[in-house]
Amino acid sequence: MSMEFIVKVEESRPASDGKPSAGPVYRCIYAKDGLMDLPAELESPWQFLSDSALKNPDGKMLGRRQAIDSKGGPYVWLTYKEVYDSAMRIGSAMRRRGVNPGDRCGIYGSNCPEWITAMEACNSQAVTYVPLYDTLGPNAVEFIINHAEVSIAFVQENKLSSILSCLPKCSSNLKTIVSFGNISDMQKKEADELGVSCFSWEEFPQLGSLDCELPPKQKTDVCTIMYTSGTTGEPKGVILTNGALMAEVLSVDQLLFLTDRVVSEEDSYFSFLPLAHVYDQVIETYCIYKGASIGFWRGDVRYLLEDVQELKPSIFCGVPRVYDRIYTGTLAKVSAGGGLKKKLFDFAYNYKLGYLEKGIPQEKAAPLLDRLVFEKTKQALGGRVRILLSGAAPLPKHVEEFLRVTSCSTLSQGYGLTESCGGCFTSIGNVYPMVGTVGVPMTTIESRLESVPEMGYDALSSVPRGEICLRGSTLFSGYHKREDLTNEVLVDGWFHTGDIGEWQPNGAMKIIDRKKNIFKLSQGEYVAVENLENVYLRCPLIASIWVYGNSFESFLVAVVVPDRQALEDWAASHNETDDFKSLCKNLKARKYILDELNRVGKANNLRGFEMLKAVHLEPHPFDMDRDLITPTFKLKRPQLLKCYKDCIDQLYSDAKGLKA
Repeated sequence: MSMEFIVKVEESRPASDGKPSAGPVYRCIYAKDGLMDLPAELESPWQFLSDSALKNPDGKMLGRRQAIDSKGGPYVWLTYKEVYDSAMRIGSAMRRRGVNPGDRCGIYGSNCPEWITAMEACNSQAVTYVPLYDTLGPNAVEFIINHAEVSIAFVQENKLSSILSCLPKCSSNLKTIVSFGNISDMQKKEADELGVSCFSWEEFPQLGSLDCELPPKQKTDVCTIMYTSGTTGEPKGVILTNGALMAEVLSVDQLLFLTDRVVSEEDSYFSFLPLAHVYDQVIETYCIYKGASIGFWRGDVRYLLEDVQELKPSIFCGVPRVYDRIYTGTLAKVSAGGGLKKKLFDFAYNYKLGYLEKGIPQEKAAPLLDRLVFEKTKQALGGRVRILLSGAAPLPKHVEEFLRVTSCSTLSQGYGLTESCGGCFTSIGNVYPMVGTVGVPMTTIESRLESVPEMGYDALSSVPRGEICLRGSTLFSGYHKREDLTNEVLVDGWFHTGDIGEWQPNGAMKIIDRKKNIFKLSQGEYVAVENLENVYLRCPLIASIWVYGNSFESFLVAVVVPDRQALEDWAASHNETDDFKSLCKNLKARKYILDELNRVGKANNLRGFEMLKAVHLEPHPFDMDRDLITPTFKLKRPQLLKCYKDCIDQLYSDAKGLKA
């Protein structure tokens, strides 16, 4: 392989002692002489804020829209100095409440200035912050508070009632609650009876002072414990140190420096991806390091693009679902412009694409057409964007190509996990041939593929495929209080991601599969499909079920073998005279079974995205003759997909037809 973007630093190893074979170890070319080192004087991300506040005290740091008659007004800003002072006071108040370095602080709410201020207050006092979020399931917040022994929590106003309701089960650790806004006397009283003190955002800093002495900090201190959905049962707490988070931030800076243009005080970032996840947190920490501005959305997806128009950011991080909305919205506008406009657009599009494919950088591919045609399409994100990042799930190739042509911005698709402190692979913004891949390892990471013989993936073949393994300075330090789970995935210094990758000839990585039967939907939610099938099998109307979804779709569908007797009983009581085979095609029968399945799902506390949007009824049981099941009746998913591909495509297009 001519691997122009990566270098080999270690040879492959053959299979031995029950260990599968592994391919060579690679780094990206920008780290060929060694992985990036952290400067010795950097000990904590707190230094990013304190340095920026010194350099740029009056620079805009955190902004939110003022509401005017329920409409969004202009962005109103807090400066670097204001946020720094606020974090100092809050940090000092935390100490007064008995919260010490190394203790854990919960932060619960959607992205806003208070979230970042609370995070920085923790950084100032070497307190570990623990994001709390409820998409992990109903008892997740209570579980995390107890598991991480959280002693203080900063909470968005509309989440107060849910945190108060779990206090009886968490008050042995949690002693202080601070609202992002106000808190009612009723709520204070309710908490007080359980020995928990509550404060409004105004009240709490008054306990602290600005001349509080800050504790010493070290790279090895735990910066944050981020809980992530486990395949089975409980969320896992991923431990990330100061050193890992700072190395990740500096690696982003290094790659932009070498391949694009670093972020500066002139830049602004649009914050809407949840701060409870590592992706957004790393990018916001990077913005703070560089003194850039961060503008927050209003928290309502209906007004997302309106907020972007108002902020006009220069950096935008999205997920495929948002980019897909921009793609369909822009195409609709182009079509509405009439035949001539559409012809001009298509000509410009193909002309610029041709030059991109030849390897010409985005800004030099068709500058005249950018001004004539794409000046309009880039307004979809406000008109100032120069860096687009996509992560969390694979970006469909047609959407990526469209954005690279029409956005007048570089676009990088990345891949990462909480355990790799965010991005561990990234495509290089202006290298068009990386389209459809997640690019090369970041400058803090080495990677290799390990063969997965049971799935037929061979890391040593001419097209190397296998489980992506990572080693380097931005890895997590383990799962909190779960050494057993840590040892399953961290072996001899290599983190096993569970994702299957394929090296491309140019050295870019393509994600092609998942090692376990767990995948992400396009909005980034994980689905553990076997668990769901076991829940749905409790429905007496069905004999077997195969649930299907993938990371390009936002919902699940299924192929179901109905219980013959149950379906014929239903038909008899509804005067349907069809035989079993025809009943399976009967739309009323399909709706009846779909509704019953979702009723069972609801009764078993499945979440919205785990529900089924459409089912196909199959009269023939899944059998070994068609190679659809193993001798122990386990489903063979790739074979099922081959067999029912047309059904699945039909289910998705029908369900979307209903939605539209």
